[in-house]
Amino acid sequence: MAVCVRAVVRVLVLQAAWALGGGQVRYSVPEEAKGGTVVGRLAQDLGLEAGEAEARRLRLVAQGRRASVEVSGASGALVVSSRLDREELCGKSAPCALRLEVLLERPLRVFHVEVEVTDINDNAPLFPAATKNLSIPENSPPGSRFPLEGASDADIGANAQLSYTLSPSEHFALELEKENERNIIPDLVLRKSLDRESLAEHRLLLTARDGGRPSLTGTVELVVSVLDANDNAPQFNQSVYKVQVLESAAEGTLLARVCATDPDEGSNSEVTYSASNFIPLSGRDLISVNPHTGEIRLVGPLDFEEVSVFDFRIEARDKGTPPLSGHCSVELEVLDVNDNAPEVWVTSLSVPVAEDASVGTVVALLSVSDRDSGANGRVRCAVWPPSPFGLVATFAGSYSLVLREALDRERVSEYEVEVRAEDGGAPPLRASRGLRVPVSDVNDNAPAFAQAVYTVLARENNAAGAELARLWARDPDEAGNGRVSYSVAEGGAGAGAGSGSGSGPGWRPASSYVSVDAESGRLWALQPLDYEELQVLQFEVRAVDAGEPPLCGNATVQLFVVDENDNAPALLPPAGGGPGPWAAGEASSSSSSAGSLWAWAAWGAPAGQVVAKIRAVDADSGYNAWLRYELWEPRGKGPFRVGLYSGEVSTARALEEADGPRQRLLIVVRDHGEPSRSATATLSVSLVEGAEAALAAAGAVSAGAGLRPAAGAEGGAAAAAAASATNVWLVVAICAVSSLFLLAVVLYGASRWAPRAAVLAGPGPATLVCASEVGSWSYSQRQSRSLCVADGAGKSDLMVFSPNCPPPPGPAAENGSAEKGPSLSPYSSGAVSCPLFFYFFPTSSVLFSAVA
Repeated sequence: MAVCVRAVVRVLVLQAAWALGGGQVRYSVPEEAKGGTVVGRLAQDLGLEAGEAEARRLRLVAQGRRASVEVSGASGALVVSSRLDREELCGKSAPCALRLEVLLERPLRVFHVEVEVTDINDNAPLFPAATKNLSIPENSPPGSRFPLEGASDADIGANAQLSYTLSPSEHFALELEKENERNIIPDLVLRKSLDRESLAEHRLLLTARDGGRPSLTGTVELVVSVLDANDNAPQFNQSVYKVQVLESAAEGTLLARVCATDPDEGSNSEVTYSASNFIPLSGRDLISVNPHTGEIRLVGPLDFEEVSVFDFRIEARDKGTPPLSGHCSVELEVLDVNDNAPEVWVTSLSVPVAEDASVGTVVALLSVSDRDSGANGRVRCAVWPPSPFGLVATFAGSYSLVLREALDRERVSEYEVEVRAEDGGAPPLRASRGLRVPVSDVNDNAPAFAQAVYTVLARENNAAGAELARLWARDPDEAGNGRVSYSVAEGGAGAGAGSGSGSGPGWRPASSYVSVDAESGRLWALQPLDYEELQVLQFEVRAVDAGEPPLCGNATVQLFVVDENDNAPALLPPAGGGPGPWAAGEASSSSSSAGSLWAWAAWGAPAGQVVAKIRAVDADSGYNAWLRYELWEPRGKGPFRVGLYSGEVSTARALEEADGPRQRLLIVVRDHGEPSRSATATLSVSLVEGAEAALAAAGAVSAGAGLRPAAGAEGGAAAAAAASATNVWLVVAICAVSSLFLLAVVLYGASRWAPRAAVLAGPGPATLVCASEVGSWSYSQRQSRSLCVADGAGKSDLMVFSPNCPPPPGPAAENGSAEKGPSLSPYSSGAVSCPLFFYFFPTSSVLFSAVA
């Protein structure tokens, strides 16, 4: 329990110290500390647990110069890594502090650490020279003072506070003069008059001792030469000259002019000037004194950031024998100008940035500094362009580049961000740092087809593997997120399609007819298409990208099979299964040959009498199924003719006995396709007496066996059975036609008086509706119309196909006939009928049927 209480108290003390320190950790280490010396327990002071420093990669961020300290990865302690020399790091500046930035990851945080390098007494006082020569006139009165050049100590504070001692002498003593708050100048004082003749030269030892523990010393030997006469030394008009100069002053700039006077006459009054005792020593390369005029000029560039104050002495020496000299002090203060632009460093950069990154995400850590002082060193920062990134100040000179707005890689895939820094000088100086921030992609866009519905026309009997169309879906994502693969999703055709379940007897899926290339989107035919089997195939094609998770888009494909003339006309047997009655004019087919027909005609029959009717059908549609009948044999002016579109064989003139007992007619049935296809029928017409023809017709009606005579009782029984079967089929046909007519009337009334928005047909596959007056199949050329009876936008749910029917032929169209006869189509016996066809698609539609 006591251990827990101590731990809690320790954490609270650390938090309080952290808050009072303004978010900084401060340490102190003496210079010349050995490598590995622990400066401070950084991880513990930052409140990290054991092992957390290494797990979160606690490390220092370099800022341009060697820090000489590092973070131990295992313990998280701040240790000395290389030699620490305070004089090398900071010179005479005090205090000497290393400002470091510590980076901590997961989450990313930055801390500021200040390490103060304390001074130790490792530098002894140093005089400019090992020997100092002095010339003192023998007539110098006791109490005369002779300034000596003091020593300098590179240390600071107490370690640089110097004291001087002089070796024992009866003529000279040492007095210390405090020149200013920084420097103490030793003066050699004459206690007793000199006698050159007794002692021409005095050798003294001047010792300088610093205030360190233990103290260090430096010595200079003073060689005093005693001179004769010239008893007046030059005197300056002021003892201290204070001068200010801008650090941007050019070389040759006049800083000041000193003046010293000597009351002696002649050469003893001629004065020359010289400068000495520069603090720091670098001043001797930057400042010069004219020996004749006393002008102080600048001979080198100044830098306020390196040295802000120069202290030196000027000596005025006359030309007497011996020469006498006077001294003054000069304090040169360097004034700062805005000559340093701000500096921007990127201490951490986390790229690329995901396009779904949240607002406030830290992208980079920046550090900004300016070597100038005052307003010249105050820096303002901004980011350009101002969106979608922004700057957040964390500490003085530290910024975080954060996300301010949502990203969209499909709109902008990469940002060129510029961080601009400007100081407060006049004029201000600027600096910038460019950052390239790429945006990484996420799968946020589904593939989209150019069209929601594709209409494809394909000719029947196409080759297997033929390309029908090319589908393309666009996905603006990149790499795998934008790589699209295609597949046939659903759809089919057949008898089961109308149930809505997608399966059933005769139903075949769309994948058995077509295939789509997974990469290119090309639509291929897997097998030849047959219009007579399949007219419309509707299915969906799905486009799926390779993202995680994958996204998809669908498009509906409506494949229409275009009919070709690949079916020849086929002759139909007479109605009822046997030869038709003579009065009905239907030709019958013999049992021995499918193309041989026979009929009866009476001598003396008038012109226009229908003898027989040829019935044929073509499985194709449109013009490919429109049939015409031609009489090939006999050619010329024969007794018979054939209706061009009706197929009715009628007398072209009155029949005579000269026409013979039998006429053989060769009739060709031909469609209108390109190229056209045809079938041939042979009709044998027996010419008999009128009574025999009537008897044959009556026998055909009762027995259904033609005009041939009955062959005994068995023939009669067979005829009776055939007549009974014919009557049954006739009743069934009449009932079916009546039911269809009643259903058509009901549907017409429902469609006329029902509400316009009512939906009479639910979802289902494509349905072909054909209205015609005859039972033979007929297909039309297609015309597409868009019809919408519900609220909302128009939708191609109902497609109406109307044929281009030619005008009914005139009498001239009949083979070998100059008379006006009936105009017959291949579908009816009295008028040309053009059927209309309607396709109903799986969407809700209104059902119509019509006969033109």
